[in-house]
Amino acid sequence: MSSSNEPVTPTHPTTQSLPAPTSNPANPAVSPYRSLAKAVYERRGEYTRPQKVRIKVGSWNVAACSSVEKDLKGWLIEGKGISDKLTDLDISGKGEDYHQKEHKQIQIESVVDQEARQAKKSSTIPLNDPGSLPSYNDIGLYALGLQEVLDISSAAEALRPYNDPSVAQKWKLACADAFPTDYQLVAEQQLNGMLLLVYASPQIAPTVSSVSVTNVGTGLMGYMGNKGAAIARIVLGDTTRLVFVNSHLAAGTGDGNLDRRNWDASQIVQRTRFDPIDHGNGVVDEVGEAIGDEDFAFWFGDLNYRLATMPGDDVRRLLMLHTRNEYDVRQKSLRLIDNELGKSTSSLNSDSTATGADGTSDRSSLTLREEDDIDPENDPASLMTTLSSLLSHDQLHDQMRKQKAFQDGWREGPIKFLPTYKYDVGSVGVFDSSEKKRAPSWCDRILYRTRKDYLAYQEKVKQEAEAKKRDSEMQARGLDQGDDAIFDYDPDTDGTYNEYDEGGEDAISTEQAVQTREGSEDRIKLEYYTSHQRVLSSDHKPLDAIFELTYDAVDRELRARIQAEIAKEMDKDENESRPQVTLVVDHAEVKDGSAEGINYGEIKYDIPKTHHITVANTGRVSANVGFVEDLGDRTHTWLRAAFDGDEVSTAPSKPQAHAIEPGDVMVIDLTIHVASPEDARALNNQTSNLEDVRVLRVNDGRDHFITVKGTWLSSCFGLSLEQLIRVPEAGVRSCTIDSTLSTQEVKWSAPRELFRLTEALEESLERAVAEWGMKEPGSTPPWSATGWPFVSDTLTVPASTLASVSADMRESLDTNAPFPHPDDLPPTHKTEALSSVLLQFLASLDGRIVDTTLWSSISKAMSDRDKAKKPSDPESTRALVLDVVSNNPARSVAFTFITFMLARVVNEVAPLHDPDKAVLSPTGGKGVGSGALLGRVRGASEDPRFGKRREVERKFAEVFEQVVFRVEGEGAKEERVGKEKRRGVLGVFLHGKWGDG
Repeated sequence: MSSSNEPVTPTHPTTQSLPAPTSNPANPAVSPYRSLAKAVYERRGEYTRPQKVRIKVGSWNVAACSSVEKDLKGWLIEGKGISDKLTDLDISGKGEDYHQKEHKQIQIESVVDQEARQAKKSSTIPLNDPGSLPSYNDIGLYALGLQEVLDISSAAEALRPYNDPSVAQKWKLACADAFPTDYQLVAEQQLNGMLLLVYASPQIAPTVSSVSVTNVGTGLMGYMGNKGAAIARIVLGDTTRLVFVNSHLAAGTGDGNLDRRNWDASQIVQRTRFDPIDHGNGVVDEVGEAIGDEDFAFWFGDLNYRLATMPGDDVRRLLMLHTRNEYDVRQKSLRLIDNELGKSTSSLNSDSTATGADGTSDRSSLTLREEDDIDPENDPASLMTTLSSLLSHDQLHDQMRKQKAFQDGWREGPIKFLPTYKYDVGSVGVFDSSEKKRAPSWCDRILYRTRKDYLAYQEKVKQEAEAKKRDSEMQARGLDQGDDAIFDYDPDTDGTYNEYDEGGEDAISTEQAVQTREGSEDRIKLEYYTSHQRVLSSDHKPLDAIFELTYDAVDRELRARIQAEIAKEMDKDENESRPQVTLVVDHAEVKDGSAEGINYGEIKYDIPKTHHITVANTGRVSANVGFVEDLGDRTHTWLRAAFDGDEVSTAPSKPQAHAIEPGDVMVIDLTIHVASPEDARALNNQTSNLEDVRVLRVNDGRDHFITVKGTWLSSCFGLSLEQLIRVPEAGVRSCTIDSTLSTQEVKWSAPRELFRLTEALEESLERAVAEWGMKEPGSTPPWSATGWPFVSDTLTVPASTLASVSADMRESLDTNAPFPHPDDLPPTHKTEALSSVLLQFLASLDGRIVDTTLWSSISKAMSDRDKAKKPSDPESTRALVLDVVSNNPARSVAFTFITFMLARVVNEVAPLHDPDKAVLSPTGGKGVGSGALLGRVRGASEDPRFGKRREVERKFAEVFEQVVFRVEGEGAKEERVGKEKRRGVLGVFLHGKWGDG
């Protein structure tokens, strides 16, 4: 999941995998693609520049209180709400002169007045507070973690399967009002009551990339979102990985609650997964990362660790002795504190504190340092001493020492502020005055870890494991007994990793150097870690930490220039030892690696067009070339290639290599030929086009991209009957063919193209037979060959003439022009051309004339007739078939055209001159039904004309069964039987008087 800020958080593009040129492992000058990234990386010192950024991490449990967002700007952005008397904050980092100057000129609102003024819908930040921390534009990156932005104690909210976006929107609007101009939201994530927002300054935002956010729920049933974490990973300057974890762990004071907090933390680490890092230039890591893979991590939120092994009442009393000094005798808060301490206000006031004229205490435990110049760390009465004594009971520190939680390198700055929980809302220092009187605790924390810390922990664990292994081996050899033992090792107490240090001043001032995953040396320093005691709108006090991060940032423009320079050098080295070819397409040169187009112009059905590509080996080594799959893994049957006349498909499963020696050339014929009805249909219906990109691969060399384009001219070939009967009289070229054509007005009872072909064929055949008797008396006519003119091996016309005349006839059909009548074309050749075009037209019809549905109806009617033992003679069969097909008028008329024409052709090429015999059935009177086959004769005449007639009828039925019928879903046996049955149906229309008109 990525941030919604697109310019700052680019998405991870899905890179398309193309066949890559192979490298030559034997030649070190030829480098694989990945070596380019490596070479650029090795010069990173030239395009990275050290940058500094302040990162402010803020955490606040807002306890679902109303109007808390009014305090956001004051504490997070302006650094206000810090009590000088209840924290030991060193402000030297901001500028002591500035801070002292502000305090001399402005009187900050007193605690008395602040609490009295506290009201809903207004900020509780003390008036005239100049702020004590770096603020506004001093911070380059803000990470805000909020908890309980909604009431998670509600079962409905705890079990809600989705986040309420209005809650996050409210806080984002508050941030928009609070942050300086042009700060951008670069990452956001919400998990029920947890909200994580990361903002960057205008200078930092453009350098943020590879943003990935995720949630881990550990609440109810171990997965619900009432507890868990909202997590974000960003990459800063294309080099430095930062992880922000805003968590809310299990509450409660018992041992079971403590264990559950530890479990929550471990689950967050184990179940967090980020998207792969995008390194730019299309380079994306193969797998995502987890917590531990980053360079710097910040874990913050309401961790809920408490003060253990110490009575809560004692903790409250110790702390109230310090917080009471913020109040005067007139204030209710002081009376609440004194009631719990069991002392009278007056006696305590006279014994310990003198009240100033402004109503505030002029003495607190911290003011001793100024008056008596005593180090508060050594002053038994100071707040710092009290805090130090309480922190020894802190569960988080204890669990870290015991390696039960956050032991893997996590650090925390020195705690020199009061516990952040739990206060009366609206008070500066009144701890929970309800009946529960919850013990104060540092529930809210900010931890951080560097990659160096994490690697040191892993190395320590490795050393411990090795030490335990050696100890076990020695014990097994008995070396741990008596005086002979080399050493005494207790695995339960020795070697325990205990890097946790409660800090002190060094934790704030020391800068830590860190070797990042990208190889640069970054530095981080914790500058401030404090709470904002004078923010009153929640029962938790907000806290924040400010870090100064020094890191190497990539200058992207400079890196691009260096990358281009390296790529150019690598290309030069590779080109000297790689095969090089030059392509010339019909006198137009194709530059290496570029896409040059071949425009074939107008393309008609079954008319091939060819362009020639000359490939010259202009290199010094042999070149092996071949086509590979095209860019979309598409295969187009209409595009073919021939290498020096050896025709191959341009999209084989594997490239077919053809060798070209240095100085030699090879000619590739690239041909567009739309000859399949499927291709024509797709082109007619505009679901495909004649455009393609072919990749000519040179093994170990550069690919050449050749674009192919043609303009398809619509054709009646490939259309359906339903479309053809709606084509205007001017022909298919005169209209637009699309999905709406089948719904337009019907213009013809049957395809006009079919009528023209059958009529022309009958006329041409009649003329051919008549002229043959006059011009070629005594010679053998072409129709003496059985199957003429519909069987290809009986044709007499030359192939070139047939192709030319057929193309002209198809063009006539598409444009409604007259059929060509070349003077030198014999009638027999014209008849053969018309027959070829007719068969091609019928085969291209979408669904044919008799489709699966119609044939099922015919077959069923015939079966029902046979079962009823009704007459099955040819005349009855013709009537039955015509009755069934009449339900579809267009198919009925088309079927009549074909069968009528076939009968006329049979009568011309195999005549029976005796009229009485012409009406006899060649099947001997046996009808066509189940199993009846054309040509099974019983008592046939010995006249050879009958035999010839039967052979012609059988051959015609065999040819036209393939182009008239289209039946799908038949098994092998059903197909054999079905074919014979369909031939029999055609047969009954080929004899008798059907074709005599």
